[in-house]
Amino acid sequence: MQKFNFVILSLLYSISDAFTGPSPRILQTRLNIPQISSETKLNVKSPPDKEVQTISRPITNDEEERLGKTFGGYTVKQRLREEVESPFRKVRFIFFLSSAGSAGIALYFSALSLLKANMGGYSDAMPLDDALTNCAINLGGVAVCGYLAFRDYKTGQANLERIAKGGRLARLAITPASKEQERSVKTLSEYRRSLRIVIAAGGKEYIETMNRSLNSDQLKDTNNPPSLLEEVDVLVIPVLLTGSKQSGIVVADTKNCWRETEPQELDRNYDSSRSDDVVGFPRGNAAWDEYLKSEIDTAASQGFDVVEKGFTITVKKNGKILRRATGQPRWGDLIGAMEVLDGSKFGMPGDTERYGA
Repeated sequence: MQKFNFVILSLLYSISDAFTGPSPRILQTRLNIPQISSETKLNVKSPPDKEVQTISRPITNDEEERLGKTFGGYTVKQRLREEVESPFRKVRFIFFLSSAGSAGIALYFSALSLLKANMGGYSDAMPLDDALTNCAINLGGVAVCGYLAFRDYKTGQANLERIAKGGRLARLAITPASKEQERSVKTLSEYRRSLRIVIAAGGKEYIETMNRSLNSDQLKDTNNPPSLLEEVDVLVIPVLLTGSKQSGIVVADTKNCWRETEPQELDRNYDSSRSDDVVGFPRGNAAWDEYLKSEIDTAASQGFDVVEKGFTITVKKNGKILRRATGQPRWGDLIGAMEVLDGSKFGMPGDTERYGA
């Protein structure tokens, strides 16, 4: 017995020694470090006191590439943003999914108990009514928890699609119509927080009608929508659509169509350059095709002819979609109510300077 206790104490000592660091003398012996006596003075200069500064650095190209990698159809950055917007959705999804799995396992054993109760001849078989009740409860758990998990999954996918579409919208490029900037290319993200965007897409007649409504005096009135649109920070982007539902609808050369528009009988003082300060033309038709495809497909599924009737997408200053509408842009509504419609008058940066305290 004493020998056994000695072995136990030896093991405990060796284990405790494993969690302690080696002594300085052992390190000096093993690494051949000369021992410094207490009389030896070290001439070490302490660094001067400095303020602790937080150094921020831009994201490197490798980090940007990792964030931009796509898996499952969405980038890491988009998935992170979805988690920030819905932090508990994934927790709920895992909870409901695991609950559905647990209920499924319980249903399996309940079904075995029901089979035994129905067949008879088993001494440990539960009553048939109890077995049926257990099966019903577990089946209900699988159905309810599975449905809740599936709903959270679909919600997450819808959020990811919305975020991805917002990213595609921000990356769309345009060329400003004004002569000073007609050689430059800008993305819609550059106008965020400064301008509202009105995308007006339709066929040739739709674009020409919109052009004349902006750039000519009709009847006896003097037309001034361009200056009023500029006052309320609106940028109009006409998008020419060609093709048909059967052959496919694509974005065409909007700039030439805009510049080649001819005035009609009631259009006085027509000049396509009158609205240049508030107009931009699409650049990179493939990207515009990709973004507008879902909008066109949705309209076509509802029996709406986007080439003939056209549609508008109004984007707020924060980059979110304010509304979608069919037909020509209603300049009066845009000019008269835009500040209130997109909430800019109630909390956007710059409101204090524009509207007062």
